[in-house]
Amino acid sequence: MIRNTLLLISTLVLSLALTACESQDSVLENRVFSIQDLGHKKVGVQIGNTADIYASEYGGDTAKIEVERYTKLADAIQALLQGKIDAVMSDDKPASAFVQQNPSLRILDEVFVEEAYAGVIAKGNQSLLDSVNLAIREMKANGIYDSIFNRYIYRTSDFQYTQKVKDAPKIVLATNAQFPPYEYHEGDQIVGLDIDICKYIADYLGRTLEIQDIEFDAIINAVASGKADMGFAGFSVTEERKKSIHFTDNYTLSKVVVVVRGGTNEELDESFAEHFYKNFIKDARWKFILQGLGNTLLISFFAAILGIFIGFLIAMFRINNEFNGSYKIPNAIGKAYLAVIRGTPMMVQLLIIYYVVFSSVNINKILVAIIAFGLNSGAYVSEIIRSGIKGVDPGQIEAGRSLGLRFRTVLLYVVYPQAFKNSMPALTNEFISLIKETSIVGYIGLTDLTRGGDIIRSMTYEAMLPLLAVAAIYFVLVAGLSTVVSKLEKRMKKNER
Repeated sequence: MIRNTLLLISTLVLSLALTACESQDSVLENRVFSIQDLGHKKVGVQIGNTADIYASEYGGDTAKIEVERYTKLADAIQALLQGKIDAVMSDDKPASAFVQQNPSLRILDEVFVEEAYAGVIAKGNQSLLDSVNLAIREMKANGIYDSIFNRYIYRTSDFQYTQKVKDAPKIVLATNAQFPPYEYHEGDQIVGLDIDICKYIADYLGRTLEIQDIEFDAIINAVASGKADMGFAGFSVTEERKKSIHFTDNYTLSKVVVVVRGGTNEELDESFAEHFYKNFIKDARWKFILQGLGNTLLISFFAAILGIFIGFLIAMFRINNEFNGSYKIPNAIGKAYLAVIRGTPMMVQLLIIYYVVFSSVNINKILVAIIAFGLNSGAYVSEIIRSGIKGVDPGQIEAGRSLGLRFRTVLLYVVYPQAFKNSMPALTNEFISLIKETSIVGYIGLTDLTRGGDIIRSMTYEAMLPLLAVAAIYFVLVAGLSTVVSKLEKRMKKNER
């Protein structure tokens, strides 16, 4: 069965990938030829980018833009290629990188707006802000900044700054490595203009740089909450952002431009094998998938154990309270816990636990994820176990009590084994959901299976193959787990005969 499933998946992935490569044959009509044409058009932006603000405010009521917001700029570009939107607004350098990889796109000659980039420092950390500003001024004065700028912006230099300070206290940088040439993945390293600037800053401060790659719209929260010391990710200086964060001195200027379809298709010169090589083999990019898979399995496994432990305790308290009125306080706490966990989204819970509960604690992020997902899973597991227990014939409990057995003994040796069998399908579904829910851990800077695919997409500017690979792996995990549980259920039924 597993062999047939894998064969089916391989065939499906191959056929879909070939279809995706061939689907670029059709030329989609461009509807935007100038900035004035943006009114009443669908325009993609990255969440948290100032392009979102500009697009939302453009045109007033008469020529308002229909803004489509994406977590990643690569997703907006893919939507433009597929004709789902009419244009993408982005900073000029990342836009140029995407157009270079997708010749069927072009950038309008008109510039939407010019703006300045700066780093972000938490309010109240004036000493760090002053030190960072001094470092930026010094590197501009001694020519190192120009060398870095020429390497990443003009591509006229091979200079790459190497950090000199080793084995020193860390300074944590929060960034989003999907914004070339400012920060992006190159092999297994994160490089870019902002990264080299931050290496110099770390040397100036006598610190070792630690890079946290998180979602763009989570960076300011990470800095403000103390999870990171500074944030550099092509941040435009705005009055609204100044209310919640300090900006460093400006270190470069940028332009917001409009990317549109060019009306021609020039992306047909790569075969499926070449696409596969570029996405997975080149620079060993498959390692991002493997690393993400390892983290997904690790988090899911231990979160499931924690969830079962919590769920069992709560179910025990509630069942005892329902049958004999004991454990009133734990039962009340359990009900409140269930109401909070089941009434709030998993992502909100993860962010609260990371940024609020552990705001002042330097704790391993995988442990944070295990705790967050374990607490979430425990609420659902408790109801699964409780329903399994209540599914056991009450007459068996009464019979056990009539024989003089303690209520706890009846539960442990008579009810729980049957309840476990009753709950097995629902517990399997909960674990399957847990595996898939871990795809949001990228918001706290962890690389899971989904984020591994996202990193590859940010390097290749292609969506289909990385997404299909991630989907196929999730499917194999779920299919394999379902097969194992199905065999276990059959064995349990044999034991009942």
